[in-house]
Amino acid sequence: MTETEFLSLADHCLRQVETIFEQAFENDELDVECKRSGNVLEIEFVNNGSKIIVNSQAPMQEMWLAARSGGFHYKYDGQHWLNTRDGSEFFSTLSAVAQAQGAL
Repeated sequence: MTETEFLSLADHCLRQVETIFEQAFENDELDVECKRSGNVLEIEFVNNGSKIIVNSQAPMQEMWLAARSGGFHYKYDGQHWLNTRDGSEFFSTLSAVAQAQGAL
């Protein structure tokens, strides 16, 4: 994949994540604040101050997810962002870590 293709996919992924959390906030499902600066999206859980950080790493063509439960790296397989270690899907992991952090 070219760098341009990666950057487009990464931007789309970041926009999707931001939309998911903004909708959860608007639906009173989560009390979160999203802040995006370039390729970094910071999601703060207002009730406990914890954060999830999602960012793209263009040199490695990966999406990174950092949460209380750890750090995760994802590569695009043509359809999904998959964890480079265990093959888990990005949005499934994001949902799980968000639920865990939001409940703390």
